Amino acid sequence: MVVKTVKDIDLENKRVLVRVDFNVPLANGAITDDTRIRKALPTIEYVLSQEGARLVVMSHLGRPKGKPDPALSLAPVARRLGELLGVEVRMASDSVGAEVEREAADLPAGAVLLLENTRFHPGEKANDDEHARKLAALGDVYVNDAFGAAHRAHASTEGVARYLPAVAGFLMQREIEFLSRVVKDPASPFVAIIGGAKVSSKIGVLESLLPKCDTLAIGGGMAYTFLSIQGASIGDSLVEEEYFETARKLLDTARKLGKEIILPVDHVVASSFDENAKPEPIDRVDIPDGKVALDIGPKTVRLVGAAIESAKTLVWNGPMGVFEFEAFAAGTLEIARLVAGCPGVTVVGGGDSVAAVNKFGLADKIDHVSTGGGASLEFLEGKDLPGIRPLLSTNGRRS
Repeated sequence: MVVKTVKDIDLENKRVLVRVDFNVPLANGAITDDTRIRKALPTIEYVLSQEGARLVVMSHLGRPKGKPDPALSLAPVARRLGELLGVEVRMASDSVGAEVEREAADLPAGAVLLLENTRFHPGEKANDDEHARKLAALGDVYVNDAFGAAHRAHASTEGVARYLPAVAGFLMQREIEFLSRVVKDPASPFVAIIGGAKVSSKIGVLESLLPKCDTLAIGGGMAYTFLSIQGASIGDSLVEEEYFETARKLLDTARKLGKEIILPVDHVVASSFDENAKPEPIDRVDIPDGKVALDIGPKTVRLVGAAIESAKTLVWNGPMGVFEFEAFAAGTLEIARLVAGCPGVTVVGGGDSVAAVNKFGLADKIDHVSTGGGASLEFLEGKDLPGIRPLLSTNGRRS
C-alpha cells in the first residue's frame, strides 16, 4: 500500500492543514505523557522547513460529546508543542468559524496555529459536509498524520480530504508501511501473538491473520474460550459461550491449513479478579473450580518463546494476562522481552500491548510500535480505513 506524502506535494507559501493525534492523557489540566505529540514532530518540523509555509494543526481530545468542555481544551497541548518546537504555538479560539478563518489567514510564514478540540462540534463525528468545508477553508493542503484516528470517518480525518489535496504525514506513512508488510507480504516464519480479554473483540484479526501466519499464539482471557471447547477445565476464568462455534471453526481451519496454534498449557490463577489477590501457579492445563486465570505460566512462555526465536515476521496484539496487576504481569513481561529480542521484523499494535512494552521500557527495541489501537486492529483485519483512503491515489474533490 503506497500513499502520497508531504514530500510529494509543494508546500511552499501554503497554509498546511495537518490532522494529528494529540489525544494525550491529562491530570488536573497537565499532560502526563507527551508521546503522541513527540511522534508528530517530524511531520510538523518538515512542514515548517518549507519556504513560506504556515501550519494549522487540528486534533481531538477525549470525548466532549459535540460541545465545548473546558477540561478537554487543547490549550495545554499548545503550550507543550511550543516547548518541543522552540516556537510560539498560537491557540485558536475554535476549530471552525469566521474568527478562526481570520486567525488562520493572518498566520505569517513559519507560524503555527493549533485549533481547539475538533470534537467540540457535533459536525466532526457526524462527518457533516458543511463542517468539513469549514475546516478545509483553513488550509491550502491537507496532511493526515493521525493514524490513531484513521479508522474514524470524521470531518477532520476524511471529510476535509474531499476539498483539499490530501497527503500523508511521516507517522502515517510509517504505520502503513509496517502494517502493510504484515498484512500483504510477511516473511516466513510469520508468528502472530494475539491476546486480550475477549474473543469477540479479536475475532476479525484472528481470522485475517490465520491464513498468513505459520504460528498463532493465543493468550489473555480470550484463550479460555478456546481451551473450554477443547474440554479443559477453566475454573471461573473468562469464557464467551456465544463464541464457542466461532472458536471451534477457527481451530478447525487452522488444522486444515496446517497452522500451529499455541494455547496456554499452564497458568497463574487467583481466587478472585483483584489486584491484591494472591497469585497461584497451576502447572497444567486444567484449572481448579473457584480459581480464575490471570496470567500465563512459564511453560506457555517457553512454547511461545520458541516460536518467537525463529520468526522472521512477528506481530503482537494484546497482553497475555492482567499485566496492570503487578502480581500477574510476569507472562506479558516475558513475552515482551522475547518479542524485543526477536531477530525478525517486529510489530506491536493495540493499546494494551503497546502500553505493556512502554511500561516495561522495551518500545525502543521493537521495530514498530503502532500509535493506533483500534486503527491498527482494523488494519490488521484488512479493513478499508476511511482516513487512509484519500491518501492512496488522486481523488476528485468537490468545490
